[in-house]
Amino acid sequence: MPNPTAPRSRAQVYRRRRITVGVILVVVVALLVYLPLTLLAPLSKASAQTISSPAAPQAAAAPSFPGYGVGAIGAIGWDGVLAQSGDGQPHAMASITKIITTLVVLEKHPLAADEDGPSVTMTAKDVGYYSHYQAMNGSVKPVKSGAVYTERQLLELTLIESAANYAQTTAVWAYGSEEAYLAAAKDWLVAHKLTSTTVADTIGLDPGSTSTATDLVELGKIALTQPALAQIVDTKKMTIPGVGEVENTNYLLGHDGVDGIKTGTLDGYGANLLFSATWKIGGHSVRIVGVVVGAPDHKTLRGDLVTLLTTTRAGFHSVDVAAEGTAFASYQTVWGQKSQAVAAKKESLLVWSDTPIAVKVTAAQTGVALKGAKLGTAVFSAGPNTVEVPLTLSKKITDPGPWWRLSNPGSLG
Repeated sequence: MPNPTAPRSRAQVYRRRRITVGVILVVVVALLVYLPLTLLAPLSKASAQTISSPAAPQAAAAPSFPGYGVGAIGAIGWDGVLAQSGDGQPHAMASITKIITTLVVLEKHPLAADEDGPSVTMTAKDVGYYSHYQAMNGSVKPVKSGAVYTERQLLELTLIESAANYAQTTAVWAYGSEEAYLAAAKDWLVAHKLTSTTVADTIGLDPGSTSTATDLVELGKIALTQPALAQIVDTKKMTIPGVGEVENTNYLLGHDGVDGIKTGTLDGYGANLLFSATWKIGGHSVRIVGVVVGAPDHKTLRGDLVTLLTTTRAGFHSVDVAAEGTAFASYQTVWGQKSQAVAAKKESLLVWSDTPIAVKVTAAQTGVALKGAKLGTAVFSAGPNTVEVPLTLSKKITDPGPWWRLSNPGSLG
């Protein structure tokens, strides 16, 4: 009977050693694989959780229009009009018609801001225009046959002191006849979608030259896109050789940022003003275009427009949408660290009236990252205006370390 405590055979000892060595090798290999996988593996990234950051609501605008005629206010960059008053029907433009005349002439003979344009020699026909419009009680300036003016000077005489005879001269010079000019003006109005505007003459003495307040605001916006025209309507006075001093009929030039555009007066129809003004609202610039048609006289209109300008300006707001460090998204990593996506700088947005401000936050996932790392943007918009705020990491996110990695392999990326 064998002895159970008898020494193992050499084969058994060898087999046991082989098993032990094998286990050790497996463990070593496992560690050689596991340790790098856990210690060097990428970490799961944290997703952004958006933080609501609504801008404070603004007061509604209340432009104070006169109690007569029709009026409207718009602004460069804003579609249509911002506010309006009256019946919305076409009314006599009077000398505002000359803005259309000028724009249609510029369509045929463009003029850059620093150009004088071609020279035009006055004839007996031009002298006849002086007598004709003077007899009609139109605004006129002297003219002599043989006198030579540049295109720019003709436009200055037409717009600054509203000389009817020079408006007619300019239109006929450009198109050959008043009839040809009127046909071109009709096409121009259609092309610019001023479908509620009609021109019956070059100067506005014909009450059939009519427009709506909304069309006139659009006309003013178009006029300001012409650099030469914009300069001319912002000129208070100047001297033209052979004519003398011409002074702008726009009595509001220079008041509260007013820099244009054109007066109009027609017996039986009242006083008109198509105007523009450039304002600084906080750190923003805005250029408004407005019109009032049908005032009893220009003295009354002037006082009422001062009020309209003041109340319109109050309707624009510079809204602080982000201060530096404002949080727009938060992060929490699987190993417990927290940080935020914050505004990298202060930003504001120009807002008209109580227009709602929308915000869209885009923030990327993040893992280990330094403070200030770029994460995305918060884009604010109100009406036509948009501002983009860069978002950065508020504090660094560090590696959780080897112990966490070794004990949480399932949380690794």
